[in-house]
Amino acid sequence: MSPDHPPGLDLDRLRVLLDRERPGLVTGPLSGRLIEGGRSNLTYAVSDGAARWVVRRPPLGHVLATAHDMRREHRVINALHPTDVPVPRPVLLCEDEEVLGAPFYVMEFVEGTPFRTAEQLAPLGPERTRAAVLNLVDTLVGLHAVDPAEAGLADFGRPDGFLDRQLRRWAKQLDASRNRDLAGIDELHATLGRELPRSPAPTVVHGDYRLDNVLIGVENDEIRAILDWEMSTLGDPLTDLGLLAMYSSPLGLPDSPVSTTAQAPGHPAPAELIERYATRSGRDVSGVAWYTAFAWFKLAVILEGIHYRYTLGQTVGRGFDRIGDLVPVFIEHGLTTLQKG
Repeated sequence: MSPDHPPGLDLDRLRVLLDRERPGLVTGPLSGRLIEGGRSNLTYAVSDGAARWVVRRPPLGHVLATAHDMRREHRVINALHPTDVPVPRPVLLCEDEEVLGAPFYVMEFVEGTPFRTAEQLAPLGPERTRAAVLNLVDTLVGLHAVDPAEAGLADFGRPDGFLDRQLRRWAKQLDASRNRDLAGIDELHATLGRELPRSPAPTVVHGDYRLDNVLIGVENDEIRAILDWEMSTLGDPLTDLGLLAMYSSPLGLPDSPVSTTAQAPGHPAPAELIERYATRSGRDVSGVAWYTAFAWFKLAVILEGIHYRYTLGQTVGRGFDRIGDLVPVFIEHGLTTLQKG
């Protein structure tokens, strides 16, 4: 297909749907392009020459509906849009697979930059980088302050036993991709299980909260929108904080295929982010080491899964041959985090 008609996006059928469901919204011929850098779901920018929107759908081919639930993503941004949490304005949810071959939703296009690496952040300079990352914390505090019931999300998840289920889920994922010895991984999992903390009151949890899952405004470095809600649920808010702390920790690995923004000049250290969250949210974060160690464990499992697929010849592209070398590093970070407390 041409660049204006990427696979998985039938613009003619989309136009018919939008004209029927949102009359007058589209004023000219549609063009579309795939937005690179997304996660498992596909994201497209669509324009009629005057306005732009975003279409989000599951990957092409056979997928598990529960892993790519468009209704769930649309529901959470629809619920949060009237609040102070910055999310794109939802336009339409379509569950009719005859249109694009899978359920999808349309939302407004938000201008902004998702910063994925320290190199991308560096041109902002230390002061703007610091402000952007601290805004990331403040926005997370705002998300966790939303009352799920008031937002219509009281049944959005099962917060009872949340941490135990999370730990069992990722252990199951690990078992599914075991094909080599990984020193320390079972010790890390077992220690996390023995020291399972008692969760605070549940909140809406993003599930993958980090700098490259938000859009930063060009003019004032504010958080314009939080994206990629596919892992959101009701659960323990400190899992979001632990993940953010992990992604704010330098890996110390030059030329790593997995990077964080932590080494950008001006980037606050994890301890400062944790303290800011505690001060602004009023939550007890004394047990945050567990949540950060769990984040290291979770990413180690994800990377090991990628490495396993690489050994089977199921991945293509640069860097996959080095993913396996990173897994022991993540395991060691997790163990060290628990030991230091």
